[in-house]
Amino acid sequence: MRYGALAGLRRRSPVHGLDRRNLRPVEVLAQSVSTAAPAAGMATVPAIVATTAGTATLWSFVLATAVALAVGACIATFTRRMAAAGSLYSLTAKGLGPAAAFACGAALLAGYAVLLMAALAGAALYTDAFLTRVGVAPSPAVGAVAVVVLAALAGGLVLRGVRVSARIVLAVEAVSITVMLVIFGVLLAGPPAPPAPVDAAPGWSLVGVAAGVLPALGAFIGFEAASTLGVEARRPFVSVPRAVLGTAGLVGLLSLLAAHTQVVGFAGALGGQPEPVVTLAAAHGTPWLAGLLDLGIATSFVACTLATTNALARVLFSMARDRIVPRCFGATHRRYRTPHVAIAVAAPVGAAAPAALLLTGVPGLAVLRGLLGVATAGYLVAYLLVALAAPLFLRRIGELTLAPVAVTVVAVPVLAGVCGVFVVSALGGPVPIVLGALLLAAIAWYAVLRARRPNELAAIGVYDEPSTADVHTGRAA
Repeated sequence: MRYGALAGLRRRSPVHGLDRRNLRPVEVLAQSVSTAAPAAGMATVPAIVATTAGTATLWSFVLATAVALAVGACIATFTRRMAAAGSLYSLTAKGLGPAAAFACGAALLAGYAVLLMAALAGAALYTDAFLTRVGVAPSPAVGAVAVVVLAALAGGLVLRGVRVSARIVLAVEAVSITVMLVIFGVLLAGPPAPPAPVDAAPGWSLVGVAAGVLPALGAFIGFEAASTLGVEARRPFVSVPRAVLGTAGLVGLLSLLAAHTQVVGFAGALGGQPEPVVTLAAAHGTPWLAGLLDLGIATSFVACTLATTNALARVLFSMARDRIVPRCFGATHRRYRTPHVAIAVAAPVGAAAPAALLLTGVPGLAVLRGLLGVATAGYLVAYLLVALAAPLFLRRIGELTLAPVAVTVVAVPVLAGVCGVFVVSALGGPVPIVLGALLLAAIAWYAVLRARRPNELAAIGVYDEPSTADVHTGRAA
């Protein structure tokens, strides 16, 4: 019986080479929290939401949190049953098949790659802002050099091992969130001295609440990143879904705190404020908070850089094991057990675009917003596909119930509407052009695979499986 059971196992896991079953739950949680970069979102997103939502800004964040939790529940449908390194790409394959999985993988690659670029640009931008506040005026070249140096450091740390990078990410993100909580605690406890409104604030309306959901969801992008560590987590079927859902809830609570503080501070006229937290700090007689704010946001973007590099490298690793991208991306370092080739490509590619844009004199804030727009589009498509895939996956394995169907029925139309609103709102700018180019590249890539590797394309969706090596050694090899 024993040998008969072993005969059905692979000789080694399809994702062999990674440091399997070694990450603690808190380190898995740090991956999702850091990729979402809640500290940066607390300072920047509420004012964007208030432009359309006005005094109903908090309700837009409530709805965005509900949508993120619904998507998280769809992701948990898979991560409670399978451990993968390819995030939503590998999960979608099990519910919607290869074509949708390829589309999800392409969208996710764009999301992670461009978010990495945005995180590098954001770290440089807010470091530059801090230096300016203390009397140093760095040139654009300094920002470009900072991007390259940070990308090199991130690549080196991520290469050294998933536990090393996870611990650093955990510490850095904990510092950034603590800093932001101190800032908003001071503002809430301070004297009621709101600055004069700059414009009339939009009143409460259902249309305003709905319109505010799109920018509010921008605070959540990347919250699913723990799913890229399913192979390396100690108890993936427990820690990964908890990390994804926990991050959605945490980001929602922090965003509500930030939005409440700023809406009250500006007496409802938050929309259109360029630096709302800095303005509030000056009005409350605590201008020193501005420098602390810059450091908190910069620190959050540094943690996001590390976490996103981790996630992007593992998606490339999974796609390489599926023969969707060059096989070299599926190689792992013998000592550190990380996808070193994927990391060696991801880090410099992530640095190239923001460094070039900053070096040519494009304003840092414009670079950051443009990159975040492209990244958001990629994530929205991936979220939509995994939400569609969840009930189909459960039906295939004979575990379909009413609850996941209800979640999908709610989440999918909302995400589809948000995607449509995003495209319409971006018309006239560079984002649709970039998205169009990426879409054409993905279609061409898929056509080549259909012609040259139809068998590999039909079997995509690699995930971790028990192996004979696991049985013989007593550990995940």
